[in-house]
Amino acid sequence: MQKIKRIAAYQIDLPLHEGSYNWSGGKSVQVFDSTIVSIETDDGFIGYGECCPLGPFYLPAYAEGVRSGLKELGPYLLGLSATDHSQLNMVMDRCLKGHPHVKSPIDMASWDIKGQTANMSVGQLLGGTYGDDFVLYRAISQTEPEAMAENVKKHRKEGYRRFQLKVGGDPDVDIERIRLVSEQLSPGDKLIADANTGWTMHEALRVIKAVGDIDVYIEQPCDSYNECLSIRQRTIHPFILDECINGIGILIRGYTDKAMDVVNIKISKFGGITKAALARDLCTQLGIAMTIEDSWGGDITTSAIAHLAHSTQPDLLFTATDFNSYVTVRTADGAPQRNDGRMKASIDPGLGIKPLMDVLGEPVIDIH
Repeated sequence: MQKIKRIAAYQIDLPLHEGSYNWSGGKSVQVFDSTIVSIETDDGFIGYGECCPLGPFYLPAYAEGVRSGLKELGPYLLGLSATDHSQLNMVMDRCLKGHPHVKSPIDMASWDIKGQTANMSVGQLLGGTYGDDFVLYRAISQTEPEAMAENVKKHRKEGYRRFQLKVGGDPDVDIERIRLVSEQLSPGDKLIADANTGWTMHEALRVIKAVGDIDVYIEQPCDSYNECLSIRQRTIHPFILDECINGIGILIRGYTDKAMDVVNIKISKFGGITKAALARDLCTQLGIAMTIEDSWGGDITTSAIAHLAHSTQPDLLFTATDFNSYVTVRTADGAPQRNDGRMKASIDPGLGIKPLMDVLGEPVIDIH
C-alpha cells in the first residue's frame, strides 16, 4: 500500500546567477529559501518535492511558513497511502485549512513515489507527453529599460523566444521598457508585460493606451480580480491572470467573465501536482491557454513543472519555466535542462530525479 512512515524536510539556499531578481514595487530577492521534502514509505520508496516561495511579499506564503506548516501537518499523514492522492489531499485539507504551499511538496513527493512504484514517469501518469519538448519563457528582472532590452537580446541568443518583462513600476518608465524590448524581438517572438499587481487602475490604463501599437500580452496589471477584470474590459491586448487565480472557483469565474486569454498555473499556489493538474485539465476542456510554472524553485520544482507542462496539450500550453537555469545550486541529478529555449520532461520513473544528499545535508524536520 506504500504507507508513509517518515517525512523529512531540508532547507536549501538558492542564489541567482544574475545576483538578484526584481519586480514591481521595489521587491527583490537575492537568495531564495527553498524547502525540499522527502516522503519515505514502509516498502522503502522515497519521493521528493519542493516549495520555494517568492519571498514573503509576493503571495500569502513564506519559506519558514512552509516548514512550520510541515511540522503541524506531517504527523497526521503518517500511515496514509503515499500514492492515494485523493485521500492524501483530503486529509491535508482537513488538518490544515488553507496554506496550499505547505501541502504542495508533500503532494509532489507522492507523485514521485507513485511513478516509481508504477515504473512510469509523472508525465505518463498525467496522461502522456506531447512531442519532443515544450517552449519556455525567460523572466526579465526589472531594472533600467536599456538594461532590460540588453538582457532580452542576450537571452534570445540562448534560444528563448518568449519573454516575461517585469514592469509594474513608474508608468512612464514601463512604457519605455516595453518599447525598447519590443525592438529586440522578431516575428514569432512573444512579449509579456507582467506588472505582478503593481499598477493602480489608472496607471494600467495609461500604459495600455501608450503601447496600443505594440504586440504585447498584459499580465496581472492590478492587485485584485475585479480591478484586473476592469482593465481587461478596456484593452485590446491579450490578457493573462496570475496572482489572483488560486483555485478552481476563481478559475471558473474568470472563464465565465471572459477575464483572461491565458492563465498561469503555479503548482504550489494550487497545493501540488494533483490540484494543478485538475486546473490544467479544466482549462483544456474550456480552451484556456496556460503557463505552467511555480513561484520559484530549483531542480525538483523544475522537474515537476516539466512533467505537467510536457503532458499539456501543445496548442494550449502558452509556455513554461526552467527555474533551475536561474539559480547557482544544483540539488538533484536527472532534472531537465533547457536546450535552445525549450525543455523536455524525464522519461525515468517518478519525477526522474536523484537528490544530491551532500547538498541537502541533514534534515531540519524529521517526522516518523
